[in-house]
Amino acid sequence: MSSSDIFIGETIGTAVLILLGGGVVAGIVLKRSKALNAGWLAITFGWGFAVLTAAYISAPLSGAHLNPAVTLGLALTDKAEWSDVPFYLLGEMTGAFLGAILVWLAYLGQFHAHLTDREIVGGPGAQDTAAADVKQAAGGAGPVLGVFSTGPEIRNTVQNLLTEIIGTVVLVLAILTQGLNNEGNGLGPIGVLITALVVVGIGLSLGGPTGYAINPARDLGPRIAHALLPLPNKGGSDWGYAWIPVVGPLLGGALAGGIYEIAFV
Repeated sequence: MSSSDIFIGETIGTAVLILLGGGVVAGIVLKRSKALNAGWLAITFGWGFAVLTAAYISAPLSGAHLNPAVTLGLALTDKAEWSDVPFYLLGEMTGAFLGAILVWLAYLGQFHAHLTDREIVGGPGAQDTAAADVKQAAGGAGPVLGVFSTGPEIRNTVQNLLTEIIGTVVLVLAILTQGLNNEGNGLGPIGVLITALVVVGIGLSLGGPTGYAINPARDLGPRIAHALLPLPNKGGSDWGYAWIPVVGPLLGGALAGGIYEIAFV
């Protein structure tokens, strides 16, 4: 795989991942959406199908890492070249940002309806919410940040970090133990399906505390998009929490690589 193949494959694949994954969240939480209030089960399966679709699309080009934690785990176990890692990371971050922009475009009317609703943002003439009200909300999560990135139900740094580490260990270890195909281009077709089901399982079992980022690019790229997009009354991007879904998955990916080397090699 050339560096351009890796970058293009990861950009397209991660963009599809975030488009479909963020899209299912948008469909469930935004007003005037037909999928409103469909629930956590729909979110977990939506993200699983997002992984499935993105991986099948990008596998021929880049091997479908789609996740810096996966890239790190593969590099630590000599299943990916360290010289390729920067191209994977750049593609993953670029794709995640672009995917979030596509979610915004697909749900443009719903974002507007949601963020100008008095019951959600408060005050008479919600579209003209006072700048002071928005500034007050800027430190924490805004009313639609969950469409773009994750956040904890209970803010406890140690627990939140451990939850992300544990979930990512499960994901990366599941990928490593399946092995790469003979061409060295990533998981085979059955491996991609199994990985998507693992993501569903992680969401159902471990997603409750933090929203299971288990992917630094998946969280950071869309969070940056949220900060930059012209969304009315959007509130803050919760940058005080933003390091946890980056550091936690990276630590989890590294730990999974170590476990694999000790137990399976």
